[in-house]
Amino acid sequence: MPKMKTSRAAAKRFSVTGSGKFRRRRQNLRHILTKKSPKRRMVLGQSALVDRSNVKAVRRLLPYA
Repeated sequence: MPKMKTSRAAAKRFSVTGSGKFRRRRQNLRHILTKKSPKRRMVLGQSALVDRSNVKAVRRLLPYA
């Protein structure tokens, strides 16, 4: 059976933690930042984990992660 291809777009967006969970960036930190509070901007800058309902789809895109 041939090797499966990794989605390069997904590989740039997700990384795997030590325990095997997927880490992602948060949205809403690209523009229109003046109306967002400093606390909100600080939280948006931190990484988050992929939700349990979406892990299956991410795993399909990253077969060797």
